[in-house]
Amino acid sequence: MSTESPTAALSALGVSIWLDDLSRDRIQSGGLQSLIADRNVVGVTTNPTIFATALAKGTTYDAQVAELAAAGKSVTEAVFEITTDDVAAASDIFRPIYDSTNGFDGRVSIEVEPGLAHDAAGTIQQAKELWAKVDRPNAMIKIPATVEGLEAITAVIGAGISVNVTLIFSLERHREVIDAYLAGLEQAKAAGIDLSTIHSVASFFVSRVDTEIDKRLEAIGTDEALALKSKAGVANAQLAYQVYEEAFATDRAAALIAAGANKQRPLWASTGVKDPALPDTLYVTELAVSETVNTMPEKTLEATFDHAVVEGDAVTGSYEKAGATLEALSAIGISYDEVTALLEKEGVEKFIVSWNELLDTVSAALEAAR
Repeated sequence: MSTESPTAALSALGVSIWLDDLSRDRIQSGGLQSLIADRNVVGVTTNPTIFATALAKGTTYDAQVAELAAAGKSVTEAVFEITTDDVAAASDIFRPIYDSTNGFDGRVSIEVEPGLAHDAAGTIQQAKELWAKVDRPNAMIKIPATVEGLEAITAVIGAGISVNVTLIFSLERHREVIDAYLAGLEQAKAAGIDLSTIHSVASFFVSRVDTEIDKRLEAIGTDEALALKSKAGVANAQLAYQVYEEAFATDRAAALIAAGANKQRPLWASTGVKDPALPDTLYVTELAVSETVNTMPEKTLEATFDHAVVEGDAVTGSYEKAGATLEALSAIGISYDEVTALLEKEGVEKFIVSWNELLDTVSAALEAAR
């Protein structure tokens, strides 16, 4: 891979590029392997929307669906089998990267059912079931950063399971997620688990923040308001990196790191640009900094490879300006707390809708195969 490509430049800077998409066709066709070779992709994330889309298209799942139908499996059992099989197969493809990076990359994430977002006990149980079923050390279990999710994160990390914390929108919740991770590491250490085997990322969402805040800025309509358009998402994420730096510089974190623990890297999620007036690589180039993951839909990945301009660390010198942006939004009447709470609520709701679509798709396929 030429170091001249923007994706190679990101990798050299310390940004791990993970693809925000997975399907059996991508696995079987060699498409995933080619993105590893040609686009510096070193991991994959999934969610219910991605699986619903994959299952609704093509014929690659037909044979397994027929087997599951013949075995009398329920819809939820079938979804569990299908999705964990894909994640296990993708994990095998990424295993050499996992081995060569000591577990930092080569990761494949799978999400607990979104309907469990406010059920800590149910989340813990299903996270353990998914981890056991996939049975690959480079899997990651996605748990949403709801209040109930925080309890689950601690328990699952404490059991020695690697976690991708998803749906983080606010700086305060990001602090709570890091605290939950550190508490889990402390539990794992007390249980005698090797801390070096536990990894976690904190998925901080970007474009959805701009979409919601820009809508409010347009409603205000003043020159002052419109001048702030499309600045909140990047500013919020840049300040999340500051939270990360500060949290892992504490004595508490340092003691765990000295015992073999890994930092919980920030992962930039929702990095596809929604506003066509914006540069299509905005949430890549403006958030380029070491010790991060950027999970990109394929369209964003291709745009990045084609024409992104990577000029080094775009984050660590930005905190004062980013803070001023959030203060300016507050000054014109936009409530940060209200926006981030709404986005978390909507994030859970959207994944529940996608999960139901996934169940409907598999249910229809099972019926057709019987």
